[in-house]
Amino acid sequence: MKKEYSLPKYFINRELSWLEFNERVLEEAKDNNNPLFERLKFASIASSNLDEFFMTRVATLKDMAVAKVDKLDPAGLTPKEQLKKISLRVHKMVYDQSNCYNRSLKQRLKKEDIIFFKHNDLNIEQKQYIDDYYLKNIYPVLTPMVVDKSRPFPLVLNKTLNLAVLLKEKGKRERNVFGTIQVPSVLERFINIPNESSKRAFIFLEDIIKMNINTLFSGHDVLAMGCYRITRNADLSLDEEEAVDILEAVEESLKQRKWGSAIRLEFINGMDSQLLNVLKQELELSEEETYEINGPLDLTFLMKLSNLDGFKKLKYEPIKPQNPIAFSENKDMFDVISKRDVLLHHVYESFDPVVNLVKKAAIDPDVLAIKQTLYRVSGHSPIIEALAQAAENGKQVTVILELKARFDEQNNIHWAKRLEEAGCHVIYGIVGLKTHCKALLIVRREEDGIRRYVHFGTGNYNDVTANMYTDLGLFTSNPYYGADASALFNMLSGHSQPTSMYKTTIAPINLREKFLNMIKIESENAKQGKKARIVIKVNSIVDKEIIEALYEASASGVKIDLIVRGICCLRPKIPGVSEGITVRSIVGRFLEHSRIYYFYNDGNESMYLSSADLMHRNLNRRVELLFPIEDEKAREKVKNILDISLKDTVKARLLNSDGTYVRIDKRHKDIIESQMYFYNKAVEDNITSMNLNEDTRFKVVSNFSNEVAVG
Repeated sequence: MKKEYSLPKYFINRELSWLEFNERVLEEAKDNNNPLFERLKFASIASSNLDEFFMTRVATLKDMAVAKVDKLDPAGLTPKEQLKKISLRVHKMVYDQSNCYNRSLKQRLKKEDIIFFKHNDLNIEQKQYIDDYYLKNIYPVLTPMVVDKSRPFPLVLNKTLNLAVLLKEKGKRERNVFGTIQVPSVLERFINIPNESSKRAFIFLEDIIKMNINTLFSGHDVLAMGCYRITRNADLSLDEEEAVDILEAVEESLKQRKWGSAIRLEFINGMDSQLLNVLKQELELSEEETYEINGPLDLTFLMKLSNLDGFKKLKYEPIKPQNPIAFSENKDMFDVISKRDVLLHHVYESFDPVVNLVKKAAIDPDVLAIKQTLYRVSGHSPIIEALAQAAENGKQVTVILELKARFDEQNNIHWAKRLEEAGCHVIYGIVGLKTHCKALLIVRREEDGIRRYVHFGTGNYNDVTANMYTDLGLFTSNPYYGADASALFNMLSGHSQPTSMYKTTIAPINLREKFLNMIKIESENAKQGKKARIVIKVNSIVDKEIIEALYEASASGVKIDLIVRGICCLRPKIPGVSEGITVRSIVGRFLEHSRIYYFYNDGNESMYLSSADLMHRNLNRRVELLFPIEDEKAREKVKNILDISLKDTVKARLLNSDGTYVRIDKRHKDIIESQMYFYNKAVEDNITSMNLNEDTRFKVVSNFSNEVAVG
């Protein structure tokens, strides 16, 4: 591999690339073509994304900068330099967020008779209502705190909304004192105000507290007040080698998030300078780490607002994931899977068959054992309950439950205890590695002997996110896949190294080598004048070695199309290096989550699905799975997904070599919105499978297409 491919100028900084992804999310909030309430959701998601970004990525960089670590990233930036660039980019982003809310979303809400009142907007009756509401529901929950010689600056919890107050004791000349009140997160952020018109009127909880501030600091004059919010370091450090009980260790480490060091201060515009100086000094934050917000802090409240009843026209047309044709008409699932592989495309096809297979296995007297990996599951997971039932029915149930799934640790701790109580063997993975692969193995006794049924997926076994994330899942009873699944679970439960795998490839054992080898084969074919093509669809491409291999392949003449939803550190369209590489990102109604790897392979097309993105952590520090798609119907389905995704002209953006993204030029192109195309296709396939006559089928499809139009 040429040394020049590793030059910093050929790489985009990971954190700046992520911020460009969040900008694409924010663009959806700005897009007038999206229904208003869906725009509110995108604005909320962009805000929530930034919180997590600061709590993890920025927190890590700050720790490195404080420790004077000068290690360069692939783009040639030190941690300190990255923090400066991040601060500049985020300041612009939060300015755009505020503008989006104030100038667009708020105004559109007003046109729909949804209004947020300030104190001066209230009439006498409404003021009385608010005063009564405050005394009965808010005042008893509040805890005002003052900072003085005997009372130090209090612990301000991560991501909570707070009110800073500058006070002066009445009749005394002593210097001003600082007070703070946490806006209770246990109460609704916005309160419905009764009014006689048809308008829906609300007032923010913090504004009600401001109106009644004198009830909290009697004997003091309130000189100034303003809302603020801090973000703390939530990147948990856990010494697994030293932990005797990993469950207890994770529970203990979760507590650190409450008092991790502050890394960002958001404050309402116009805050008194004395209040702001106190906050910056006590929280030890620089000017770069403070963000003035013109409008309400923490736009995640918009998600709740988007769920208001009675505004159907302001939301996407509801869609119903289709029942997969293969499992229709109450067909026995084991019988179907024993005859052929079945590939499902979620969210367009229902996730129910995955849940139903585990439920069926739990009560089937011929099922001897169930083994499953779990990374993120829902709050009321039917899969967890089915696994518990299976154990209670005497089956051998083994669950590899990843406790270290970031921000899902508490949920997973709860489920680990539930499964253990039911009699399941719960294993917390391998020390030093996160178990991120998605695998289910069911061992069943049948007339001709033991048969293994397998499900491998690209996404989590989460029945809730399966309605929001696009993913692929393969059902198979192929004995080679079954043998590989057994070897995988033996590795996870017994810490044994698989001697050989028939079909699948596992990280961190040899997945990196597999990818590099497949890329190299395409390079060699291109050098020989043969057709060479790579198409990859993932969430992120960060790994330096993989990017360098793709550069070499491109320079050799390989045509490479990358569909990368989030972070992409590769720079396309560099003369002599990446001229043959295109990168596009699709951000739409659903979160693109499937990972697909396609290699032309001199006409013997190789097609794989995986739980892994092309990141160092996935290839080196996680247990991941890559599995081939061999069934002809399934292969055609995967090829169609790639083909249509590459033709998207509505929700796709193309990456420029400078790291910016642009919308697709629609001139002389078909208008295709890939996500709606896939849903329409799933509906049409289901209708076709009903054996309706041609006229009836045309009417049903036409009616549906009018409701959910492509583009």
